[in-house]
Formats: sequence, structure tokens, C-alpha cells
Amino acid sequence: MSPLSDFFVGDDGQPFWSRLMDKLSPDMAIDLGTANTLIYVKGHGVVLNEPSVVALEEDRGIKRVLAVGREAKAMLGRTPENVRAVRPLRDGVIADFRVAEEMIQFFVNKASSGSSFLSPRVIVCVPSGSTPVERRAIEESVAVSGARKVFMIEEPVAAAIGVGLPIGEARGSMVVDIGGGTTEVAIIALNGIAYSCSVRVGGDVFDEAIVHYAREKHQLLIGDSTAERVKLSIASAVMPKSEHDDITDKIRGRDVISGIPQEMTIKRSECAAALQAPLNEIINALRHALEATSPELSADIIDQGMVITGGGALLHGLDRFLYEKTRVNVTIADEPLLSVVKGGGLCLESPLFMRTMLIRNN
Repeated sequence: MSPLSDFFVGDDGQPFWSRLMDKLSPDMAIDLGTANTLIYVKGHGVVLNEPSVVALEEDRGIKRVLAVGREAKAMLGRTPENVRAVRPLRDGVIADFRVAEEMIQFFVNKASSGSSFLSPRVIVCVPSGSTPVERRAIEESVAVSGARKVFMIEEPVAAAIGVGLPIGEARGSMVVDIGGGTTEVAIIALNGIAYSCSVRVGGDVFDEAIVHYAREKHQLLIGDSTAERVKLSIASAVMPKSEHDDITDKIRGRDVISGIPQEMTIKRSECAAALQAPLNEIINALRHALEATSPELSADIIDQGMVITGGGALLHGLDRFLYEKTRVNVTIADEPLLSVVKGGGLCLESPLFMRTMLIRNN
């Protein structure tokens, strides 16, 4: 005799009990980023935003997790010999499989807070340029955390949904997601991707450029945390128009020659100069996208412009820089850091998006 659930099959071919579990489970969307991990829980919105950092303590060859998230990030560059603060993701994909599993499980447990006896379905936002092997590694890591089902969506598609672009219409929408490890460019129409590309340039590369500049121009060795603070406080994509706009910040580090700790001043104009190389890589990706687009979609993009999401969108003057280089109108999304995870969350609420926008990683 067939199971009872076989007698209650919906229009989508899904048994009644399976549909009931989908409705009651605490489904999640995860933006698993190189710099930050964000989690959206269905019915609750964005409930977690933590650095993608894990602190590991090693004792007699045995490693154990000491801290995850903000607490672990505070340890970067400050740990004793037996403790390492690491980022298990690089360029938006998993670099350390075991540590990534520990981090994802910690975040999922924190986001769910034991609020349901059911295991969640999880949508994970992944770079458009990630390979099937890299996607499989992400899928397996999330499954270990207790997910009942794991789906994936490309980050620029999730970002477009998150900012409310009309991706279901017969006109092109262009979204550029600048994350910690990658920049994703996509042109979307009729619930499909007309063109997409991914370049491994993002906020972390901006930090590295500032570190390199301080070393080469000031002979001062600074850490990534200092570079990130300077990026957020004074850095700009464009040169200041006047000396009044050329604001400064203090940086502290170690003198390369003497080895003595020192403090000096860095200007916004210096940060702008340091960032030109990675910014030009993003411009090259945008130009390739615009060149590869059909004339009809190009006309739509001229009308609609492009939308910038991700943490990199917060860089001062970025919209002006991109407009000057492409002559396409640029809009910075509201809450750009949350655009991708919100888009993943909206997919959980939409059967249409669940059917059409998710990756089939066969």
C-alpha cells in the first residue's frame, strides 16, 4: 500500500507532508562571503551578520575552535603562537573545508536558536564564477550543519532580487555586486541571466592595495585591520577636488627599515591612488559585460543604469568613478551589504523564484 502522503499531492507534484514541512521549517538564506556571513530566516528577516573568521587553538597537534565571528576577528594579528585566526573562505569559495564546516554550523545554530524541531531548507548565495566542484564543497559544508535541503543561487541574481530590480520583465537590468573577495557583474532579463562574469577583486583586495601603498611609499608595515579602517574612514575611488576634501587619518605600524613602531598620516588622495589598479579591473569587467550585451539590452541599460551592491558599494565616490569610466548611470543600493542575503530570503517566499532562479548543480 502506498504511503498516506501519496494521496495528498499538490499541483507541484510535492506530497502533502513534504509541503507541510517546507511551510513549518525555519528556512534560511545564507550569504557566505569572504569577509562576512549573513543569514536571513524566513519570517524574521536578516538575523545574523558576522565576520567570516574562526580562531583555532592548537594543543599537542589537536585543533579546536576557540571563537567564531566578531570575537575571532578581534584576534586577527594579535594571537599567541598556539592560536590562529583564519578566514576559511577565499574569493567567495571554501579554502579550508573543515574550518568552514565549523563556522557554518556555529552561525546556523546561532541564527535558528533552536526555534524549531524541523531542519531548515537553506539557499546559499555563491559567486557566479564558482565551479561545480566549489559549489559542491559549499553544498556539503552547509548540509553538515543540519540543513534538510540545500539550494544555491548566484550572488548577482540574489542581489538583483534583493534590490527589487524588474528581472522578470522583457528589459535588461544590470547589477554589480562588489563583495569581500569577488565582484559579480550580471545582466538579467525575463528571469534569466543574459550575461554574467566574476572577477576576484573586492574589499579584501582594496585593503591589500592600501597595505602595499603604505609599505612602498611610507616604508610602514600595517595590518589588514588598519587598512580596512582607513578604507572605511577616508578612502575614495576618485581624487579629492580640493585640499579641503583631502581628509587624513592616522595609521600605526612598524617601520620597515628600523623595525620600530611608528605613526604617520595618510591622505584620501593617497588612498585613491592606491586603489586605482583594483578599481580598473572592475572597470574592465564592466566593459566586457557591456560589449557582450545585445543592442536591445544595451539600450535598456542606458535607460535604467546599473545598481551597485555589496560592501564595496560603500567606498566613497565609487558611483562617480564608475559613471566617468562607463557613461552609464550608477545607483548605489539602499543597505548594499544586505542586498544579496535579502534576495536569497525573498526566494524562500516565492515559488516562482524557487523554480526559476536557483542553480541546478548536477
